[in-house]
Amino acid sequence: MAKIASSEAGGVLAKSATIASQTGNDQPRTWHEESGYASMNSEGLPNNGIDYYIDPKTIADTMGGSTKPYMVSISGHTLKDNLQMFQKITDAVKNKGAKIAAVELNLACPNVVGKPIIGYDFVQIEEVMNEVSLLPCFSPKPLFPLGLKLPPYFDRPHFEAVAAILNKYRHIVSYTASINTVGNALAIDHVAEMPAIRAKGGFAGLSGPAVKYTALANVRQMRGLLDKSIDIVGVGGINSGKDAFEMLLCGATVVQVGTCHWTEGPGCFDRICSELKDIMKEKGYTKIGDFRGKLKEWSKEGAAKSRELRIAKKKGKSDPVDVRMSDGNQQMLIALLIALVAILLADKFGIVSL
Repeated sequence: MAKIASSEAGGVLAKSATIASQTGNDQPRTWHEESGYASMNSEGLPNNGIDYYIDPKTIADTMGGSTKPYMVSISGHTLKDNLQMFQKITDAVKNKGAKIAAVELNLACPNVVGKPIIGYDFVQIEEVMNEVSLLPCFSPKPLFPLGLKLPPYFDRPHFEAVAAILNKYRHIVSYTASINTVGNALAIDHVAEMPAIRAKGGFAGLSGPAVKYTALANVRQMRGLLDKSIDIVGVGGINSGKDAFEMLLCGATVVQVGTCHWTEGPGCFDRICSELKDIMKEKGYTKIGDFRGKLKEWSKEGAAKSRELRIAKKKGKSDPVDVRMSDGNQQMLIALLIALVAILLADKFGIVSL
């Protein structure tokens, strides 16, 4: 995490914690498609336990002298676990001087054996939010910002249902993070004729560039339904400055990078930020607010503009290459052509038979 803090990343989010440390699912529990287009994991929340991530020493060692926000993520096995972790975090902030900028409650993990995804059970979401809202750290006003990690949704009524619940608790919900991995994916090792991942029969969460389009749609849908006071963290498939630009254009307040950091390392943050700055400069934007959430309606004019650019790029790639032969190569080519003509004439007039 210290390397993330020293990069161009805007902040550090610790991995989702449970009450006690746990090793997670059996190995191998991750898989990366060779071209980099998709990744899968069924990690089962391996982590050092909540006490480690809220320890002021851990935070200080991670952040160094950085003033960037340090955020904690929690994903208890039960509601009771989550409530207990909130109490631990409250104690760390109030009594131990822990500099925790926000807490993210993970309602979306698909990889814990025997545990359903809370984010798909709207009755359970309501129950969780009601219990959380009654905690002293959120009453009468929040001690720290609360974020909610959400799974991907695919049907408009589901977007509407979850947004209605979160809007009800907008006095404590500061942001949502959309999306977590797309659950129930499966990669096959065709040589061994078995799943590529060992845990849960190979079923895992899909991430990487393959999920970007689902993530964009979730951010766009939720931005249109959530109260304006609730920010959206765009997550899923961000691998370039262009991806980040698209996510912000759909209404994300900020973006979160996971799989790309997993495969490339913390250097990805510097690269993505640099690419985003280049796009903004090319378009004449001086700040993210110039374009955030301002996705335009489809138009013939816009389509024509994109088509012209594609044609120009294609033409640039297919421009003729100036290939100049040396005098020796030219003479050799001429000799070969003369020989070929001679053979064809000889065959025509019966001098030789080919």
